[in-house]
Amino acid sequence: MFFEVELQRDVKINATNLDKPVSRRFILACLLDNLFKEKASEDHGYFLAVTRLKSIGKGNVMDESGNTVFTVVFTCRTFKPFPGEELQGVVRYISQHGVLLKCGPVSNAFLSAWKMSKYQYIPGKKPAFLNNELSKIEKGVVVCFLVLAVRWINASRDFEMLASVDADSLGPVSLPGSDELEL
Repeated sequence: MFFEVELQRDVKINATNLDKPVSRRFILACLLDNLFKEKASEDHGYFLAVTRLKSIGKGNVMDESGNTVFTVVFTCRTFKPFPGEELQGVVRYISQHGVLLKCGPVSNAFLSAWKMSKYQYIPGKKPAFLNNELSKIEKGVVVCFLVLAVRWINASRDFEMLASVDADSLGPVSLPGSDELEL
């Protein structure tokens, strides 16, 4: 789910960059760099974009080094998955145990073979899961799935999801311009 959240971060500017007045643009560039490194938080999800810069506080000198900290208040668009949500992801990897999907910034959504009961595993050079209606889940295919569980991994600052396609309207998605036969 997408959110618009108000956040506050301290942006540290190295003293070597303070030989001239610090511009808002430079502070924003530092903020974006810090958010990119932070990547996500358990509370808010993945940081996608700063949508509004609300305020930049007066710089406070930290210590004798002359490094300065600016408190920045801003709004940010985030993405955080929740159980019960229907999402779409692209198949990255297939094994007899299931499928790994990438869904936006979430690189590990696992769709277990147990959670796609109408599909059978087809081994080979291009492994796939196929059902009786010839609907195929293979590498590169977009799949609509239901999120069963979400787990936050603090070490990598990532979310992992457990997925299912065992419901109506879930499974491979036919996209415009695909190479399917039109009747």
